[in-house]
Amino acid sequence: MMLQQGRRSDPYPHTWEIPVGIAAATVLLAVLGVQVGRGLANWSAGRGWTWPTGKSLFSSLPGVLAGNAGAGLTSSGEWASPTLLTVWLVIVELLIAAALVAAITWGMRRWGPQRMKGMASAEQAETTLGLTRLRKVRRIIRPDLYGPGHTPTHQHGGHDGYHPTA
Repeated sequence: MMLQQGRRSDPYPHTWEIPVGIAAATVLLAVLGVQVGRGLANWSAGRGWTWPTGKSLFSSLPGVLAGNAGAGLTSSGEWASPTLLTVWLVIVELLIAAALVAAITWGMRRWGPQRMKGMASAEQAETTLGLTRLRKVRRIIRPDLYGPGHTPTHQHGGHDGYHPTA
């Protein structure tokens, strides 16, 4: 006998694709962060915004990390000093690391193993079950109390509760 649970398939991949994708995105962000840091260093040194061509995006990394702000760029001239380059690289990479930590934290709270399963937000609970909705549909829920043409039985205008012996 096959149960319903056994016929369902879980489309979530329990393999290597997701970790490799996250690692590749992290490496790409780090590489782009180095290039952004170099661009900011050259910009703050008065050279304007600089960005390498597509071919030298990755090949210029060793030179930039060694302190050469002009590595992989086609124009020549005075580039940012190695100290200024290092400062901008550290700032940009720290910002990227903070953004990654925030994104991972948010993702783990949203989809991770410790997430709240089956819980509605406070707004969703209020919309579905709250007093606002109950008051809105009270004529359907209790037509004997709030229906059209109903006369209140007490001076305060409502029913005072359940009286099984009355």
